[in-house]
Amino acid sequence: MESIKILAINPGSTSTKIAVYHNDRSVFLKTIRHSSEELEKFNRITDQFEFRKEVIIKELMNADIDVAKITVVVGRGGLIKPVHGGVYEVNQQMKEDLEKGIMGEHASNLGGLIALNIAQTLPSARAFIADPVVVDELQDVARISGHPEFERVSIFHALNQKAIARQFAKSRDANYEDMNLIVAHLGGGISVGAHYHGKVIDVNNALDGDGSFSPERSGSLPAGQLVRLCFSGKYTYNDVKKMLTGKGGLMAYFGTNSSYEIEVKAKNGDEKAILIQDAMAYQIGKAIGEMATVLYGEVHGILITGGVANNKEIVSYIRNMVGFIAPVFVFPGEDEMHSLAMNGLLVMHGEVELKVYN
Repeated sequence: MESIKILAINPGSTSTKIAVYHNDRSVFLKTIRHSSEELEKFNRITDQFEFRKEVIIKELMNADIDVAKITVVVGRGGLIKPVHGGVYEVNQQMKEDLEKGIMGEHASNLGGLIALNIAQTLPSARAFIADPVVVDELQDVARISGHPEFERVSIFHALNQKAIARQFAKSRDANYEDMNLIVAHLGGGISVGAHYHGKVIDVNNALDGDGSFSPERSGSLPAGQLVRLCFSGKYTYNDVKKMLTGKGGLMAYFGTNSSYEIEVKAKNGDEKAILIQDAMAYQIGKAIGEMATVLYGEVHGILITGGVANNKEIVSYIRNMVGFIAPVFVFPGEDEMHSLAMNGLLVMHGEVELKVYN
């Protein structure tokens, strides 16, 4: 079988991760850190396009990667229009929507843009994105908020949630599309999704203030208190947005978004650290319980993943809360680069249908 060379690109707020695969074998992996000084000169996320692309090309050249032989470039999916899960070829419509930021600005928007640009410079490469954060498979009843001015939307860690769910199903000699799973991604943001026969029919909006608080997000807040704060005259719109995303959660309580630092404090007997860490685990457990009702109690497994899943105290707390629902399985960390590359490989092998964005 012909060797397929894949470049995976995952832009984050302060870093860009790149990986090169030969079929399913990783041959290069690099996390490029970007200082605040480098990024603050750009007004919009998309203004960083040339800077980030040039850094990627430079790193590949320094590693003696023959870029001309790359046949697939897979970028992290950004805030495009809501789509079903799957792999999409980056086309002109997607390019325009990513450039405009039609669903908001996020570093992941650069993934598809850079993938397309690099692919267009190569002899026979194609550009894809896979399971972007706006994967929307919600059942209609889950969209209703309680007021017609508001609609619940699906923004979550779709790439990692679906990759872990498929990995788990495969380990059980089962098809993801035949299982009911609850997947909790515990990272800088936290998302808990109900996976019903291959579709995430309910999930919290992990970007914009919904669900459990996390290392840097406030999660669901008491609505009345939030309204009073907004009209107190003490805070601007941007101040409040940062409270919800970026400077909420552990960041607000401790001035750090490092769950590991709080874990160490808790192990050393810091009472505040113990309480807040327990509260985060408690809220995650509640969210998992909610999703169990969405699946009418028919749950084949509860999967806990993401960087915070390395914290054994948090995992133990959650397990004690939800273990009666279904067996709990832990997949610490996340391997989004591998997930991106494997989605590209599956498309090239014809094992996954390539979808069209419009």
